[in-house]
Amino acid sequence: MAKYTYSFYPGCSSQTGASSSNYMVSVRTMCEELDIQLNEIPDWNCCGASIGYAGGGELPRLALSARNIALSEKHNPNQEILATCAACWLSTREAAERLQHDAGIRGECDQALAAANLTIKNTTPIKHMAEVLVQTIGFEEIRAKVKKPLSGIKIAGYVGCQTNRPFGIAGESFENPQYLDNLVTALGGEAIPKYEKKVQCCGGALAFSEPDKSQEMIKGILEAAYDHGADMLVTPCPVCQMNTEVYQDQINAAHGTKFKIPVVYYSTLMAVAFGRSAKDAALNGQVIPAKKLEEIAG
Repeated sequence: MAKYTYSFYPGCSSQTGASSSNYMVSVRTMCEELDIQLNEIPDWNCCGASIGYAGGGELPRLALSARNIALSEKHNPNQEILATCAACWLSTREAAERLQHDAGIRGECDQALAAANLTIKNTTPIKHMAEVLVQTIGFEEIRAKVKKPLSGIKIAGYVGCQTNRPFGIAGESFENPQYLDNLVTALGGEAIPKYEKKVQCCGGALAFSEPDKSQEMIKGILEAAYDHGADMLVTPCPVCQMNTEVYQDQINAAHGTKFKIPVVYYSTLMAVAFGRSAKDAALNGQVIPAKKLEEIAG
């Protein structure tokens, strides 16, 4: 039996061929090493984060997350819900809190769920993987698993804005969260604790609707990392990872910059430091190769 067991909500972007499918590969590798069992919620659906941008309405958005919670309670009872996507985690947490405090919305969601023969208790804790790593497993246990320290790699911890909301990592500063810095240190890398763009928004969906504004935000994030001598960025958010990695060529063309900074997930760092292969760490999924990690992974 696994040491840690969770009801797992993978989210759309982690599916095979999707934008963060490499994230899921490295997460599963990391979980194997830490003895974490992920029990996927059967028949889960999109969390509804995207339709919030498209004007899809409050009730449909909240009902989508409520359905996932109800399915988890039905199929994986007494297991905390775990998400790896920051947007999925935030949407699900928001829905749970709204249902707890807004009787009107709760009644409408109950009615929608009843049409699908589902009921919701809404008593299940909902966590991001980062919360589990920091609060449940802890840095000492992570450090003990390291076989190939990330020596000589200077890494900027880009938290982003979503996992930094008021119900995020307990005890963290909202202005200067430290958990990615502490993780990098535990893995033997060199953290940049004074990296001032840790919680700067990457623009999210503005990358599609107003790319100039989004890319100006991304440029600031990259410049700060570059100014601190970072070899790469690490993030817990698929949208942050995608935006800060894939638009570097466009930013270079528009501003005459020469960014070529790899942006990786915390799970990628952990898979490499735990001694797993480049394939297990999903380094082949990088748009900008993380060559220093490839060298360590062999």
